[in-house]
Amino acid sequence: MKTTLDVPETLLNDAMQISGAKTKRAAVMTALEELIRRGRMQALASKLGDSDTFMSSEELAAMRVREMPQ
Repeated sequence: MKTTLDVPETLLNDAMQISGAKTKRAAVMTALEELIRRGRMQALASKLGDSDTFMSSEELAAMRVREMPQ
């Protein structure tokens, strides 16, 4: 589907640089795919809810130190 968009040039250039896209179309497609991916992840996280069985970052770091081969 063809659509005409008025996208600020600096925004599109930044998106191309960050994504490594070689074309404007590729940058826009990458941005849309990422937006959709994040939205789906957020929806999934909302459905799963919270759990107090998850490790804190400190607990995870301590576990990694304990499991390091010496």
